[in-house]
Amino acid sequence: MNEDIADTMVRIAMDAIRNSYVDHDGIAAGACVLTSDGTLYNGCRVDHPVPYLSVSAEMAAMIRAIVDGKREFDGLAIVADIDGFYVPDEYTYAFLEELGVPEIVFADLDGNVKIMPLEEVEPYRPRRRD
Repeated sequence: MNEDIADTMVRIAMDAIRNSYVDHDGIAAGACVLTSDGTLYNGCRVDHPVPYLSVSAEMAAMIRAIVDGKREFDGLAIVADIDGFYVPDEYTYAFLEELGVPEIVFADLDGNVKIMPLEEVEPYRPRRRD
């Protein structure tokens, strides 16, 4: 992914953070997905006290693209109001994997950026506790 596109995606994701609905866990997050035709879609975290009813910023962006008929993706940027990079949870990771998102652009609020292929992110994703 080219650096200019990644920077644009990060800016869009950062703008989306302010729309997050996080009355329950307080972690505001924004995302931006790049479709194969160059269209960008943003999304924000929508929190709910029942965890499986919450929607990650990544899934919100992807769903907006899917609703618009997009099925091929070139990358996704994620930013959250935390120290460091925000890594997708196991459910969001599975969603991104299913839809073939090849690269993730991680950014923090200080402007640090790291681009990784999705398959390299997998080992870092949180796992459910049994």
